[in-house]
Amino acid sequence: MRCIILGLEDESLEVQLSKANDPKIDFVLKTIESRDVHFIRCWFTDVLGNLKSFAVVPGELEGAFDRGMGFDSSSIKGFTDANEPDALAFPDPSTFQVLPWRPQTDAVGRMFCNIKTPDEQPFEGDPRHILERVLRDCQEAGFQPSIGCELEYFYFKDSEATEVLDKGSYFDLTTLDYASDLRRDTVLTLEHMGIPVEYSHHELGNSQHEIDLRATDALAMADSVMTYKLVVKEIASKHGVFASFMPKPMTDQQGSGMHIHLSLFDEEGENAFHDANDPKGWGLSQVAKGFMAGVLEHAREMSLITNQYVNSYKRLCADVLAPTHIAWARSNREAILRVPTYRPSSADACRIELRMPDVAANPYLAFAAVLAAGLDGMKRGLELADPCDTKAGERVCCEGSDMMPDNLGEAIKAFKDSSLMKEALGPYTHAFLVKCKTQEWASYQAHVSQWERDRLLAVL
Repeated sequence: MRCIILGLEDESLEVQLSKANDPKIDFVLKTIESRDVHFIRCWFTDVLGNLKSFAVVPGELEGAFDRGMGFDSSSIKGFTDANEPDALAFPDPSTFQVLPWRPQTDAVGRMFCNIKTPDEQPFEGDPRHILERVLRDCQEAGFQPSIGCELEYFYFKDSEATEVLDKGSYFDLTTLDYASDLRRDTVLTLEHMGIPVEYSHHELGNSQHEIDLRATDALAMADSVMTYKLVVKEIASKHGVFASFMPKPMTDQQGSGMHIHLSLFDEEGENAFHDANDPKGWGLSQVAKGFMAGVLEHAREMSLITNQYVNSYKRLCADVLAPTHIAWARSNREAILRVPTYRPSSADACRIELRMPDVAANPYLAFAAVLAAGLDGMKRGLELADPCDTKAGERVCCEGSDMMPDNLGEAIKAFKDSSLMKEALGPYTHAFLVKCKTQEWASYQAHVSQWERDRLLAVL
């Protein structure tokens, strides 16, 4: 990646005083000096959610805060169709952290960046900007989203195959859970970086694990998810193994999801999803019901965002516990939307759990799509159907409800025809995703698999 430092001439006294009055920038500069930080990595993601990075030295950082770091974006997915290949990366000082897995002498820090055009306007293909734009819509509606994530992944012996480390299963705490130390080191590293963790445990699949991040505001959670993925891989590498966030790496094991726990808080800091006097007895407010109805109505349209790869639909279609029905429930795992009932009388605990996203999703775009869908449901006053749950001890099947797309091709069509997704993500990003994913689907469709050869080559 070609990097250019823009405008490092002596600054005016006015600019220097302005920076001195910014406590976040002042904290970063003082921490860099006190912690012996010699490199600062500037992080951002492409449209698909792949983490990108370049490093600057401390002496260039003040200029980067003020005028941005110039780079050639022509090789970044989702940036390549831009008319102007040059871009500016502006570090966000509120995201500064020292990387715990790097040496503490000549240490390395990191900050997430906002990507802008050469005239310092937000770049419409920057996933962070897209989420920020949707969050402004939430604020204008009088709400602040709170999001937590459950993220699953697999440990393998190496990146060449799917040889597992253990034969453990859900919540196992025995010698079968060979990766307990890996999870422990991962959790400690995340907490050293200011990312609180609620739970960590062995998941249902062999060598499958889960770490749950404590709820926070949406942008901070998206940054945390990206950091989490890198930390999991870094710690695995230090232990001589490989961690994968592939949605469905093995045919005979469960896939890996990214369950999104979400609630809205009003301007008084109260949970707007909770209503103890709900006439339906669900404990949900009209805000929650409208939001949930919007998410359900637009679920197929946003599946290209929450489940963006060909492999994503192997998880949705094949896993027993993966959600496929566009409905809501409390305990029925067929439904894509769940209302947890751990503490039904607690207002703070009232939230929804969206279960169909997988860990390969770009969290910025996934959160933006879900929030846009929910806001649309609230604005239009959509009615929430009854849950497909248990009644009188009998399970109520979700039959009759709409289904999630069976494959990437169906998801592309639903997304392409969605005016809401085009509005939420912007025409530029919407068009790029349609083009990119159509090419992926066409390539997959043309590929002759070993499964086909095993069954047909010798008999036809």
